[in-house]
Formats: sequence, structure tokens, C-alpha cells
Amino acid sequence: MQKDARHRFDYRARTERHGAARSDHLSQQTLAIVLAGGRGSRLKQLTDRRAKPAVPFAGKLKIIDFALSNCVNSGIRRIAVLTQYKAQSLIRHVERGWGFLAANLGEYVDVVPAQQRLGETWYSGTADAIYQNLDLLRDAGAAQVLILAGDHVYKMDYAVMLAEHAASGADVTVACIEAPLAEAVNFGVMATDAQGRIVEFQEKPANPKPCPGVEDRALVSMGIYVFDADFLAAELERDARDPSSSHDFGKDLIPRLLAQGRRLVAHRFADSCVNMVGDRPYWRDVGTLDAYWEANLDLTHVVPELNLYDDQWPILSLQMQLPPAKFVFDGDERRGAALDSLVSNGCIVSGSTVRRSILFSKVRVGDYSLIEDSVVLPDVRIGCHVVLKRAVVDKRCVLPDGFQAGVDPDADRARFHVTERGVVLITPEMLGHDAPSADSAPMPLDG
Repeated sequence: MQKDARHRFDYRARTERHGAARSDHLSQQTLAIVLAGGRGSRLKQLTDRRAKPAVPFAGKLKIIDFALSNCVNSGIRRIAVLTQYKAQSLIRHVERGWGFLAANLGEYVDVVPAQQRLGETWYSGTADAIYQNLDLLRDAGAAQVLILAGDHVYKMDYAVMLAEHAASGADVTVACIEAPLAEAVNFGVMATDAQGRIVEFQEKPANPKPCPGVEDRALVSMGIYVFDADFLAAELERDARDPSSSHDFGKDLIPRLLAQGRRLVAHRFADSCVNMVGDRPYWRDVGTLDAYWEANLDLTHVVPELNLYDDQWPILSLQMQLPPAKFVFDGDERRGAALDSLVSNGCIVSGSTVRRSILFSKVRVGDYSLIEDSVVLPDVRIGCHVVLKRAVVDKRCVLPDGFQAGVDPDADRARFHVTERGVVLITPEMLGHDAPSADSAPMPLDG
């Protein structure tokens, strides 16, 4: 596939700008902490059994793979993943899929469940989560700490942000991006001076302040921070002693440091983005079902906004050993075909048509079925004469012969969750059965 201009990333220019040796040194001296404990309640029943960072994405990935891949590609090989809410599938994925780093060279991805190390309370905020694990920071002996959210989809060279942090002499560097005002209410909104220093910060304001000269967009925090390690530890200990604090970076720590006159600097994501769409950096908060469905379906376009075919910046993940996808029957009445779709390993499409959809691994589609504009998660069994349109089907659902969804809105609302945009979410529990075990016998697909 010829690389589209919108996907180009000038690695040489970035490296020369900040100095290759300097960037490599900073990455090696950095500990990345990925906050991956959130439920993601706006994804509704899709996160009833898993944390948001563990939600499958793009046919063979998990959402957390983007933050972890960005770390490894940026030269950051010491990573701690902090978990809390229903973390078992996330823990399993990270342990099995990210154990390839060289431990003998001090490289690792540690999964850190909430342990009530400092009392009988779970994490009460993003700052508290790191405070309860300050021993990890001290044991690492890191000079800088990179704090990341584990639930966003983007490609970013963190080494560029680290270099800017060091060059600016900032106490804190906050990654930022412009967002529509309607979406900015869900983020921390900031204002900067001509030198990029943050002069105002409001967490999730009801009326976000627009960017100067751009009345429909605001400058928002991406939840990505760089701190010098000693400074961070001292501020977290100070925050932990404050009974009035909710112990959150956006609500408490960042506004307090700003009020104290500390030097907070904004890092523009466009300067470190590895996936530009024209002049816009690609970044998605797939926190709602509609956003999740749309971001996945965008990958079926001829030239998707998110480039997953970039060998220079691969998105790594656990790769299961599965046979190739298979399409069977080629008659006039039944033909196994997938058009403008992503079909993962282990899938069998038998005498059915798949259009503008994503089939995750080991999906089986029976004869005479039609799948359109849908996201079908792993191990789903779809029977014969099934019609599925504008749907998200959770892992290990079994759709019986003649099943329909996305055809009759009233019938869908009676059984399933339907979003404002008419996307139907289907889970095993909604179908009236428990999720079958992974080794359940597949339905026959021989016609």
C-alpha cells in the first residue's frame, strides 16, 4: 500500500530537532506509568466484564496497546501499568503479550494491581494511584516520570515531549490538543502564553474557553504529563496530606501548581504525533459506544485516518497463533466474501457477505448471512440467515439462525442497548445466555 501523505512522519527531522543522543538518554532515564484502572462507564455493558483499556480494537488489538507501543517505539522500556477495575483480562493480555522486553537489560512492563499498600482504601484519583505506588518510582531510579492514560487511540513519539520538557526547564509538561467545544467539557481546558507556558487550567468546565482566533475549539489536556521524578514524589506526598483534595491530577494537582506559580508548559501534540491527517494529529478518546464504533469502522476506509500499516511505528500486541481467515463457497446464491472490511485470523465466512465491518479473531459466520457496518469481537458465532447492521457484538456471543439486529429499532431497544446514533450493542447477557468458554465447539459451517 502506498503511504498517503497524511500518514507521513518525518522521524529524521524530529530526531535532529532535539538531538538523537539527548532523546535516547532521556527515554532511558524515564519511567512510564500507565493509568489503566478505569471502567469507562460510557461504553455501557461493553465494560461490565473488563476495564476500558482492555476493550478490543482494530481487529486484533486492545486499546492499551497504543500507549504501550508508543512507549516502546519511543525508546521507553520501563513501564508500570496500574490496574484496578475488573483487571483480569487486562493483566492476562499485558503479561502474555508484552513479555518480550529484555529483562536482563532492565526493560520491563510491570502490571501493578491495586493493593491497598498505604491503607484500606482503593485508588481515589489519578494522583492517589501513583502516590500509592511511589515505591515503584523510587526503585526504578528514574529521572523523569511519564504519566499516561491507557484508554486513548493515537501514535505519539514521547521522546519529543521529554526533550521539550528538559529544554524548557518546566516543573510539569502537559500534552495538549485542540478539541471541539462540545467535547472539551469532558477534559481539562487550558490557555497558554506566547511561549507555551500554561496560564489557565480548568478541569471539565461547563463553558470551555475557546482558543484565541478559533472560536469553536478549545485547547485540552490529553492526560499525558512529564514530571521530574523527585518533584513528582514531593508533590504527591503533599497532596496526600491535604484532606480537601480529591487526589486527581486534573482537578487538584495541576491547578494547585499553577496557583503556586510553578512553571507548567504545554506540549503541542502536533509536534510529536506520528499519525497526521492533513494538518491535524490523530487522537481518539473512544469513550462512548458511538465513538468506539466510528473509530473502528474508519479503519475499513480505503485510506483510514489511523495508519496501522506503518512499519516504522508498529502497534504491537499479543499475537495468537491462528490459521488464516477463510472464505468458502462461490455460488450464485451463496458466496463467502468480505468487502471494505478487516477480517482477522481464525475467521470463517461461509457463504455470507461482510461489508464495511471488522471481524476479530475466530469469528464464524454461517450461510446466507449479511454483516454490514458492524464490529464483531472475538469468538462470536453467527448462524445462518442472520442480518446484522450498525452493531457492536461482544466477545463470545452466539447469534442463532435468523437473528436480526439493526433492522427494527423498536425491537432492538426492547432487547439490546441502542445508542443515540442507532448503533446496537449486543452482549451474551442480553441474549439470555452466559458467555461460552473459549474452547466451546464451534457451530458447523459446512452448509
